[in-house]
Amino acid sequence: MGKIRVKTLGDESLEQSQKKEARLAREARQAKKRQEKKRTAKAPGLKGGERVVAVGPTEEEQAKLEVPTPQETKVEKVVKVAKKEKETRHTRKRGRKYQAVAEMVDKNKRYSLGQALELLPKLRLAKFDETVELHINTIETGLSGNLSLPHGSGKKVRVAIADEKLIADIEKGKIEFDILLATPEMMPKLAKVAKYLGPRGLMPNPKTGTITQKPEEEAKKYEAGALRFKTEQKAPIIHLTIGKLSFGEKKLSENIKAVFSAIQAGKIKNATLKSTMSPGIKLEVVNT
Repeated sequence: MGKIRVKTLGDESLEQSQKKEARLAREARQAKKRQEKKRTAKAPGLKGGERVVAVGPTEEEQAKLEVPTPQETKVEKVVKVAKKEKETRHTRKRGRKYQAVAEMVDKNKRYSLGQALELLPKLRLAKFDETVELHINTIETGLSGNLSLPHGSGKKVRVAIADEKLIADIEKGKIEFDILLATPEMMPKLAKVAKYLGPRGLMPNPKTGTITQKPEEEAKKYEAGALRFKTEQKAPIIHLTIGKLSFGEKKLSENIKAVFSAIQAGKIKNATLKSTMSPGIKLEVVNT
């Protein structure tokens, strides 16, 4: 049998008191069950009946703590992550091999072209034929032009000439070229694929010499080592590939001199020479 409740006739106040006590007892049991559920949680991968006890403060203890608002927590978290990323960048440690070759370079010295090219092979870290890069800081943004490397860049340049078939391929998202040449007559047809070419810097332009009546002749020049240089959009910096380590001092020297001549020494603040994996070598910039 269930519990027998005794009701006293004629005494409404006692009846109300009993109801209140029963309600309070029921609420206390429910609160205890909720607290117990929070303190125990089923972990993924556990079998039925297995539980993991959650370790942490009780609801009463949490209420006593000064908990920041959700907005404050989010802001503090973003600041903490940004600070950690900044510290990681500044405290990044290079490998032992890199540190060993880096000690061979005087960071406060500007090397002559001959000295730099003699030192560069000694800084080699990779087993493959590393690419040689030239990074130039200019006096202003917006500098651009064409130049021809006497010995090429060591990189195969894919040159395409615009026609109906190529436009159809571009519309399908197939872009397999580094430079696109076009005749003036093809430019209106290229307008419909400008949204694909523009963001990649591949849209033919008279300023870059990629719109021409003789695209076949221009294609041969680019394949032979002609390239386009341009400062970054928001910074006066030019990045160029000027050969491979296997080129040797003579070929690399002639390529670098061709770059300085095209950009003009008076417009160059400083230049740094490096290979793919090596530390940078500051160069003396001289008129050629």
